[in-house]
Amino acid sequence: MRYLKLIFSIAFCSCLSLGSLAQGKWQQLFNGKNFSGWKQLGGKAVYTVENGAVVGTTVSGTPNSFLTTEKPYGDFVLELEVLLPDTTTNSGIQFRSIFNREANEGKGRVQGYQYELDASARAWTGGIYDEGRRGWLYPLTLNPAAQKAFKHGEFNKVRIECIGNTIKTWLNGVPAAYLVDELTASGFIALQVHSISDKQAPGTRIVWKNIRIQTGKIKPSPFPADIHVVNNLSNQLTPEEVRNGWKLLFDGKTSAGWRSSRAEGFPEKGWSIENGEISVIPNMGNKENKGGDIITTGKFSAFDISFDFKLTTGANSGFKYFVYTPEGTTGVVGLEYQVLDDKNHPDAKNGIEGNRRLASLYDLIPAQTTDRFVKAVGEWNTARVVVYPDNHVEHYLNGIKVLEYERGSEAFRKLVAGSKFRDFKGFGEIAAGPLMIQDHDDKVYFRNIRIKELK
Repeated sequence: MRYLKLIFSIAFCSCLSLGSLAQGKWQQLFNGKNFSGWKQLGGKAVYTVENGAVVGTTVSGTPNSFLTTEKPYGDFVLELEVLLPDTTTNSGIQFRSIFNREANEGKGRVQGYQYELDASARAWTGGIYDEGRRGWLYPLTLNPAAQKAFKHGEFNKVRIECIGNTIKTWLNGVPAAYLVDELTASGFIALQVHSISDKQAPGTRIVWKNIRIQTGKIKPSPFPADIHVVNNLSNQLTPEEVRNGWKLLFDGKTSAGWRSSRAEGFPEKGWSIENGEISVIPNMGNKENKGGDIITTGKFSAFDISFDFKLTTGANSGFKYFVYTPEGTTGVVGLEYQVLDDKNHPDAKNGIEGNRRLASLYDLIPAQTTDRFVKAVGEWNTARVVVYPDNHVEHYLNGIKVLEYERGSEAFRKLVAGSKFRDFKGFGEIAAGPLMIQDHDDKVYFRNIRIKELK
């Protein structure tokens, strides 16, 4: 039932956006006859023109190939149709991309935003990847409804909208990804033929047709309010996010909205707020300098929260929700999204089946992570916790869902009974509670803490 509202919203906005496409004059980006205005970069895949369409053919022993526009584009709406021949072919459409001549040991490399084309069971067509730089920015696990929009064996309709720092994508009229990012404001558009492994036979053909672009009088198309926005701006919300109910829990400058878990005010020491980040100051063995855990001044029940965190070597921390003080105790406990350097902290090897590792529900449920989607120590990771009104809970790490459970279910209570929280009555089942950032006496940075309450 939690996706019913989303499905109706998508259907409404799809009709609305399709009716507002022609805000300006469309121009054909490909003339259907030859590659005038285009050039090839990267690998040596074969590009040909057939029946007014671009056909890209895979070749063995070559890196990713790109047929790129000679002209750069900043703000635009791009539409085209693409056919992937089977469920093993991967491709993409570059936009606002550049050719970095110094990358790849001086051989050069295409870098920039990519509209993913993925016919596999993963079904991430319409997601946004950062080719040659940061990797995945918007995996389509963030929008399950859009994963059903791909049509196998048919031409699929692609739409990309770039206006200022906002990027939106559609697949066959279904809203797919919503990204706010400022790394590249302008660049070429390109059609990618992905490299193939030694086990794949060459000769796979990808077809693009009806490629058109609009660069004048562009107006933003609406997106359903329930689709998650990946906002990479530092402690900022877009006007649309504000209208849709999102709020910042950390303004990047002050401790407003936070207090000590042991007192009314914010700790006078042990915490640092600078450069738009809030972080623990290790006490170096002097407990008098320890700031202690901090909690929000407000309480939350059903919500969608995301935050960025950056670990130092061997660091341990946590982001807790439904925090409370159990009867007969003086401390606070809560469900914990584990924040941990798995490679260098010993607690990663404790617990049961990895349930104390990064992004896990601490001491209860292990996160199903892969190294590809975990950023290294010193880099920013993005965590997300969604608690639905029906008590279904999901943990995400860098856009990938890593675990889910039902708060208060029989299975959940069985896990609690076998954990270190077994003696805390009502653990994880209170109706509402503060959020908490843990002071584990290790240097960990947090920023971009934003929340939307769900109803």
